[in-house]
Amino acid sequence: MRVTNNMLISNMMRNLNSSLKRMQRVHNQMSSGKRFSMPSEDPVGVARSLKLRADINENRQFKKNAEDALSWLETTETALMQIKEVLQRARELAVQGANGVLSPEDSQKIAEEVVQLRDQLVSLGNSTYAGKHIFAGYKTNQAPVGLNPDGSLNYAGDLGQIMYQVGVSDILQGNMTAREIFEPGGKDLFADMQDFIDALNIGDTGTVGGIIGDIDVHMENILAKVAETGAKVNRMKLVVNRLEDDYLNFNKLLSQNEDADMAEVITRLKSEENVYMAALAGGARIIQPTLVDFLR
Repeated sequence: MRVTNNMLISNMMRNLNSSLKRMQRVHNQMSSGKRFSMPSEDPVGVARSLKLRADINENRQFKKNAEDALSWLETTETALMQIKEVLQRARELAVQGANGVLSPEDSQKIAEEVVQLRDQLVSLGNSTYAGKHIFAGYKTNQAPVGLNPDGSLNYAGDLGQIMYQVGVSDILQGNMTAREIFEPGGKDLFADMQDFIDALNIGDTGTVGGIIGDIDVHMENILAKVAETGAKVNRMKLVVNRLEDDYLNFNKLLSQNEDADMAEVITRLKSEENVYMAALAGGARIIQPTLVDFLR
């Protein structure tokens, strides 16, 4: 086959372009700090990066859910602790009111304080987190706890369970309803408080003494709810810490998969530059002198 001057020049230009492309790729790695910028450069690495980025986004959402659940549970725990304090004070007043030596005026004063304690229980039952009522089930946009004309609980919420997904297969219920708190086993705390107030107003010390046992039942329920909520709070703290560790690990793996070894990249860039310069020097020898060169 006859080799022409045009063929030599075409091959030289093709080889120079190939060398420039290799040098450009290495230069892009150095300027971006990444091993690849196009899927064609490393299909396996790109697929792994996409999976890691999906894991990071999923982890970020799980962490947001866990932090939201933790805040909700901490608000619930605070409200339950305050309810417990109200019941402790109510019990103290019941013990005091059961004393048969109290005057009618003293019983009336105790009754007035018990009314305030009952109203405080209503307020705590309507506690909110981020504008949502925490004891209302799914009906978080309306106050769940009110009083019927006879002083019993008027519950305006439902029995919905608010679930938080904090892992691929890790789902936690974050709420409890006012019925669970104020009406354990069908025993209405507010009805008992109304009986307490009525007994104080008429000086019925026997009924007041019996109220002590009722308050103890509600105290046991609240203490159980406090323990349950506290356990969930501790669990959510562990979950948040685990998700933070997972986030760091995923980013470390992503960095190992994508980030370029700068020492290697600089060495390769220098090598490609030398190859390109050598190709230019060789090309200068391939191109034959033209007629103008002979006319000088």
